[in-house]
Amino acid sequence: MSRRSLHQSAPDAGVLRKRLERAQQVAAGTGLVIAPGSDLRYLIGQGGGSFERLTALVVPAEGAPALVVPKLEAPGYADVPLAELGVDVLTWVDGDDPYALVGDRLGKPDQVAVSDFAIALHVLALRQAIPAAEQVLAGPIVRELRMRKDAAEIAELRAAGAAIDRVHARVPEFLRAGRTEAEVGADITRAIVEEGHEAADFVIVGSGPNGASPHHDVSDRVIEAGDVVVVDIGGPLPSGFNSDSTRTYAVGEPRDADVRATYAVLQEAQQAAVDAVRPGVTAESIDAAARSVIAAAGFGDYFIHRTGHGIGLDVHEEPYIVAGNQLLLEPGMAFSVEPGIYQAGRWGARIEDIVIVTDDGVESVNQRPHELLVV
Repeated sequence: MSRRSLHQSAPDAGVLRKRLERAQQVAAGTGLVIAPGSDLRYLIGQGGGSFERLTALVVPAEGAPALVVPKLEAPGYADVPLAELGVDVLTWVDGDDPYALVGDRLGKPDQVAVSDFAIALHVLALRQAIPAAEQVLAGPIVRELRMRKDAAEIAELRAAGAAIDRVHARVPEFLRAGRTEAEVGADITRAIVEEGHEAADFVIVGSGPNGASPHHDVSDRVIEAGDVVVVDIGGPLPSGFNSDSTRTYAVGEPRDADVRATYAVLQEAQQAAVDAVRPGVTAESIDAAARSVIAAAGFGDYFIHRTGHGIGLDVHEEPYIVAGNQLLLEPGMAFSVEPGIYQAGRWGARIEDIVIVTDDGVESVNQRPHELLVV
């Protein structure tokens, strides 16, 4: 994470203060140490940056939270209303022991929950500073807050969905025979920013056999007439909320005779999964809805990943739409629905929408056509 990420738009102080209070309640006696990243951004409106010097939000079981931050990094948090949030600022300089500051603020807890993606340099030093406390992951605590989006967060996800839809609408301008995947990807990257994103987080252009690799990037492969091309793209808005949408294109009439019939199965599976979304059903039931259609058509071995992932300040977050996840869906949960069929050495296809669980069903934030798009 670069230092430019310190300057970010944020919710108002009232929203942030409620999140901090709720985090302390959900932690239920466990001290929290939140490293820079999306969890920190969720709680104070600023994601910060993780470097060799410790920066952390410390939330004790009781009492005021504190931001422990190197004095030379503190100006990056000048726009954060820390006083209004009830967060003390504890600065330190080289030669001080920042881990002792954390320990002093936490007191003597039996358990300390540390950010899932905190770097080992800091995690191990915290263990030495608070040796009597069991270290656990903070993810299960913070996800209880972040999984259920409020009205403002849902509005940002809608805006992100509309922005990436506008990019997909432009893909036919870029995608044609004779161009490389990398050339098409560069055009899409520019369009993602032009259509309102802060940056392009990922651009997958998988043509022909490359489309059978779900996490293909781009390559120097020259796109040919008749290719099926998977285009999976997304990125953050200035608010930090992300888009993620996949559509599958064909450059002229598909070369392989089985493309249209197989794609029809995929389209049915994706729609079946979206239609299954509603409060009270399990996350794994949505995966099953898509997977059963694909398996019944004989393509079960070609669907090689989960059906979806949560999205918000991270592109991948809770809840995960996968077999074995018995989490009951609730209004405000947002996630992708993205089944795929991948035939190694030949071609692949995927359809992906971001959906939000509503009080009585589901809303999709992506509105581009699901049909195989021939350009």
